[in-house]
Amino acid sequence: MWVYVWGFLYSNYLRFWLKWILRLVTGKCELQRLFDGSQAGAQRTLSIDSAFFMRSSTVLRNAVHVEEAEVEKCVRDVMKEKKIQQQDTGFKTNLHISLLQISGYKKLYLNVENLRKVPYDSDNEEHEEQLIELWNLLMPHENLKARITKQWCDIGFQGDDPKTDFRGMGLLGLVNLVYFSKHYTDEARQILSRSNHPKLGYSYAIVGINLTEMAYSLLKNGALKSHLYNMVSGLPQMEHFHQFYCYLVYEFDKFWFEEEPESIMHFNQYREKFHEKIKGLLLDCDVILTLQN
Repeated sequence: MWVYVWGFLYSNYLRFWLKWILRLVTGKCELQRLFDGSQAGAQRTLSIDSAFFMRSSTVLRNAVHVEEAEVEKCVRDVMKEKKIQQQDTGFKTNLHISLLQISGYKKLYLNVENLRKVPYDSDNEEHEEQLIELWNLLMPHENLKARITKQWCDIGFQGDDPKTDFRGMGLLGLVNLVYFSKHYTDEARQILSRSNHPKLGYSYAIVGINLTEMAYSLLKNGALKSHLYNMVSGLPQMEHFHQFYCYLVYEFDKFWFEEEPESIMHFNQYREKFHEKIKGLLLDCDVILTLQN
């Protein structure tokens, strides 16, 4: 009862007067004080996202939904609304960065989603070239005998035509596999070799596509915000999503061999355990998960 009464009094009366007193004493509005009291990166941008979302002001509420091209104008509108001098370049720059990060995260999700929706098409020359590139990166000393061949199982596909394995994640699954193999070739070949372990082995390509789904779901539900806001001072790009995927592949391989599952039949159980581990790491407001780290 008293908690409810206190909440009502604070929201409707005390908060207004407290903000007024603090502005009188410090000469700064609540947003300026928020910037002063938070670190650059996720801590600041998540605070701005939350603070603007809860405001009654249309200008502030709309600020977290602006497109990249509208950010600069939006910053001016916010400063005018809150009576902040345009000469306050520190506030202007920090707000600009935070709004770019918020806008960029949403745009990145749409780009990832659009790529996921593209089905692998064996009649598409670009799709086929990427698939062959994956083989050449992972198996440089062995030529494919045919486009449809059991050799694909050597890099962890289920059958003699990999296109059937991309159904869930579409072209996104292939693009991620190629990115990791192209930018971290030594690591990719090492992990492929480890995946052929007689007891602890797993299907490299299939697991890679499964980890694409994990990265995609974490992006979709917002769990990657802290990581990306700490990693990128501006617009998160597809490159940054691919980098996070590379981290997952590398760390999952380590995790799998450390856990020593009895068989591949327990994959889903350990996959979920790994998923929970990553979600726990992403709860840290200072988190950055990259392969370099």
